[in-house]
Amino acid sequence: MMRILKKRFPFKRFVLIGLIALLAFGCTQEKKHAAVKRYASITGLKAEKLSYYKKLHAEAWPAVLQKIKECHIQNYSIFLKEIAGEYYLFSYFEYTGTDFSSDMQRMAADAETQRWWKETDPCQNPLPEAKEKSAIWSDMTEVFHTD
Repeated sequence: MMRILKKRFPFKRFVLIGLIALLAFGCTQEKKHAAVKRYASITGLKAEKLSYYKKLHAEAWPAVLQKIKECHIQNYSIFLKEIAGEYYLFSYFEYTGTDFSSDMQRMAADAETQRWWKETDPCQNPLPEAKEKSAIWSDMTEVFHTD
């Protein structure tokens, strides 16, 4: 029968083999997706540093952006909001790695990232909760998400 299919209907033979392969393998293999964990945080921004902070991020250093990717961070955004004359930064990113703590330590050990933070940290005005921990950003809790 395959000989007849091959001779008379070579295209149909190709389709038939493709369908058999799809049924045999396509339906049984699980697709693996990297787990995504969302992170958000907030900090203040000194009014006198607003222009400089915006300029820094408009011209973000390529090595810092590369390190962010290497540490499994994607979809990273920082938003700015003025409330009652005070400026606040809201940070959001998605983490796709398997060891957040290790990746953050690796990022913190990077010389270029340290140099970047020496520029950005003095612009920021940590909230009291972060100051108590000698941190810049305060973690936020996710209360809702939909895809």
